[in-house]
Amino acid sequence: MELLLAFAMLTQRRIVSLINLFAAQGLVLVLSTLVVAYSTHQNHLYYSALLTLLLKVLFLPWIMHRLIRALDVRWDVEPLINIPATMLIGIVLVIFAFNLATPISLFAGTITKATLGIATASILLSFLMMITRRKAVSQVIGFLTMENGLFFAATSATYGMPMVVELGIALDVLVGSLIFGVFFFHIRETFESLDIHHMEKLKER
Repeated sequence: MELLLAFAMLTQRRIVSLINLFAAQGLVLVLSTLVVAYSTHQNHLYYSALLTLLLKVLFLPWIMHRLIRALDVRWDVEPLINIPATMLIGIVLVIFAFNLATPISLFAGTITKATLGIATASILLSFLMMITRRKAVSQVIGFLTMENGLFFAATSATYGMPMVVELGIALDVLVGSLIFGVFFFHIRETFESLDIHHMEKLKER
């Protein structure tokens, strides 16, 4: 499901749907964390699941919906690479990710080590979404999705990170999202658009 959502985000041009897919990916991450917590009796993962639910399923999608309403952004423009080519590149990245993760997962002693390939593929697909989108909002969602993939990889390989690390990352993501919101408004006020290619005009000054 994580991988299917990553591919769905690659093909999505509607910003509202992209945010909803990000929230759905966060929910899948919560469920997978709960399954690992129940299967391995790692109690700290329950707190991780709760933190993920509050931050990535509820708060961040809510604040991003408010941002796009305030900025009046509904659609992303045509990506740098067309959708069919992006999907082909995504398939190549998935094959590469599984080939890369297979020898690494052999050294992992967790019951979820088989999902390490999925986590690696999700990270690469999120990075692909970041570099093929023009809108700043889409790129930020790609960045947040990449962080989801990293969390999924940590859960798969090591049963999660220490709680103090997870709280620190959650705080960084929260502060970063607020900074990105301010950044969006400044881009909009300066260029009357959130297309980052308008920033190339700065080179001429």
